[in-house]
Amino acid sequence: MPMPMRFVLNGASVVVDADVERGESLLNVLRERLGIVSAKDGCAPQGQCGCCTVLVDGEPRVACVTPVARIEGRAVTTIEGLDESARVNAASAFVASGGSQCGFCTPGIVMRFAGERVRDVDRSLAAHLCRCTGWLTVRDAIAGGPPGGVRDLEAAGRRAALESGGAQRVDLDVPLGGAPFADDTAPRDALVAVPLPPGSTADAVEAAGMRWVVADSLLLARARAGKVQGRRTTVDPRAPLVERMPACPPGGVQLATQWVEPAYLEPDASWCAPGGEPASPLANAGAFGGKLHSAAPMAARELADHLGRAVRVVYAREDVVRLGPKRPPIAAVAVARDGVVEIDGVVARGAGEPRVWPVPAGIEVRARWAEVDVPGPRVSADLRAVGLAEQALLVAGALGRDVEVVTPSGARASAQVALERDKVTTVNVSLAPGDPLDEVALRSYAIGAAHMALGWVTSEGLAVDSRTGEIHDLTIRSFGVLRAAETPQITLTIVDDPAPARARSTDAVFAAVAAATWNSLGRPITFPARRR
Repeated sequence: MPMPMRFVLNGASVVVDADVERGESLLNVLRERLGIVSAKDGCAPQGQCGCCTVLVDGEPRVACVTPVARIEGRAVTTIEGLDESARVNAASAFVASGGSQCGFCTPGIVMRFAGERVRDVDRSLAAHLCRCTGWLTVRDAIAGGPPGGVRDLEAAGRRAALESGGAQRVDLDVPLGGAPFADDTAPRDALVAVPLPPGSTADAVEAAGMRWVVADSLLLARARAGKVQGRRTTVDPRAPLVERMPACPPGGVQLATQWVEPAYLEPDASWCAPGGEPASPLANAGAFGGKLHSAAPMAARELADHLGRAVRVVYAREDVVRLGPKRPPIAAVAVARDGVVEIDGVVARGAGEPRVWPVPAGIEVRARWAEVDVPGPRVSADLRAVGLAEQALLVAGALGRDVEVVTPSGARASAQVALERDKVTTVNVSLAPGDPLDEVALRSYAIGAAHMALGWVTSEGLAVDSRTGEIHDLTIRSFGVLRAAETPQITLTIVDDPAPARARSTDAVFAAVAAATWNSLGRPITFPARRR
């Protein structure tokens, strides 16, 4: 039976009927019962991404692992309850620095630093995950934002859209949780549909080629589906195609990569009214290409039409990992002969053969790829720099030097990586993006791309059962994304380029940094080179 819970929310007394027996969390009460959607659900109930951080009696708490039963009589503050000057100052600092891109993680970070006496910024950020920015611009924002003039936020939004592959707002509302994420805009009285987990025997409805458990609330839908909190395995990720690597010719290099989770923070979501158009899961971010073929919008439409009511489709983090596409693993060899780089490799079936991208400086690339079946999750060539980065590594390795990378849009990037005691300490990037439009946004995206590339080479990967293809790593911390304290200094030089603004220019940054990192580490055969 629901139990009345009384607490103070943003200075006002509230009473909610909470499902204490099911261990209802503070996050569920805030979002589902009180409509406070600035607290984001990135991984509930894992408690690992920090997106739902609020203050309880003035101290930062992760709301998704805080039972509402422990809040009785206490004071809860969300971002709406901060002093107006504190809200404006925080939002202004994040906008000035480019420390907020999609904005999903930012409200939690703002709340962390609003309630914590910070002695070590990186230690405080260890409770959070940001996939977009690469942390350096977040640090700038926490320090108050770099000095500079007024930004053209419309131009910043255009650059953000070019880099992310989807419409993206750049304004003061975004760091405060006001971006139009699909589940935030859904009516709270809609039916809720969640994917049927493996092994569940719950009653389910078919839509978009999948089975869905539908209930009157998110808490009830997940309970009926038998959702189990994600786990992290003790097994290290491995390159699944290493045994199928072609023979390496004399003087050649070998590379075998692993399954990699895109790790976008906003789980797939949509909602739709009967006869309406479903909300896009890409409302304020491109998810690095990971949501382009999400089943959420089609399922929302089909379920709404079938049930005659508005329906919210909501993935949990575990659903994202099981159902979402991964970077395709490869195994390949490359050798340079007389100005020609020859590549021979295999790639997990489903992403298509990696395309031969433009390569500058008179280098010719001849590539032979074969798609092969390998047990594991589905893969996608739509993810950030897939094909471009793999080829850049193989070309750079075969030549024994760093290379300038050119994207299909004509953007060019090069990178230099410095090591100290076998650890990357500095990354210097040069980028010719066409018209920058907004240098702050471009810098933020470039640093984020470099950060992701460093993680791909050194630390990221998923443990996948080689026989069944089952993913063993379902927690957001198990992906190996570099934390703030592990991120080296990354600098960007924007090279004059008279062309119009080029799309996905920071894909070139990803590829160039990955290649330079691999070279600097001595070109280890398998990824990740260093599991942290």
